[in-house]
Amino acid sequence: MSPAPRVLLSCDPGGAANYEAALRRAGLTPAGGYCPAPDLSCAGLVLCGGGDPDSALFGQENRGSDPPDPVRDAAELALLRTFLAARRPILGICRGVQMLNISLGGTLIQNLPPQVLPFHGRSEHDLVHPLRTAPGSLIFRLYGPRFCVNSAHHQAVDRVGAGLVPTAWSEGGLPEVLEHRELPVLGVQFHPERMSGDFRRPDTADGAPILRWFAQQCRRVS
Repeated sequence: MSPAPRVLLSCDPGGAANYEAALRRAGLTPAGGYCPAPDLSCAGLVLCGGGDPDSALFGQENRGSDPPDPVRDAAELALLRTFLAARRPILGICRGVQMLNISLGGTLIQNLPPQVLPFHGRSEHDLVHPLRTAPGSLIFRLYGPRFCVNSAHHQAVDRVGAGLVPTAWSEGGLPEVLEHRELPVLGVQFHPERMSGDFRRPDTADGAPILRWFAQQCRRVS
């Protein structure tokens, strides 16, 4: 049996455990942690959840963002430049999809409006809501036309970055999944690592198919 591909993880300090467990279940070997340097000996890149990106990265004043971590922001932009240029698999989770979008010239809604925020975040526990998917997309092939996800965010994708396509939306019309037109790159606003394995829950879809898809892409890297 071939060894499990190594994947580079970028996360908050002390925030890797759930992601590492989920990636190992998918047959991958996680490496990295807080602000890792780009390392193309790793087959793929996972950008984990965490705090808000600096609004200056997409040309805006602060309009409700939490204080940023400029060190992590800079590290993850460097990681994205390297792995995108190498055409390597990338999975962005929650903050990760936002950083992916920013790196390709997109913008964020810095604070969701009050009519939709109660369905998405600023809660003690994960919330749950449905998504609708674009027919023919990767996320459609994995989950069908509709599925439920966990939710813990107060920011969201606004203008979509170059090369990315929204393929799933919440009931309020917010893009919650971005797929790249040409590359094995996927970003999701929810947390599949908290929808699978020991965190499998009856009120959401299983997050494992996303992680298995990512693992399949990593195995194709020579």
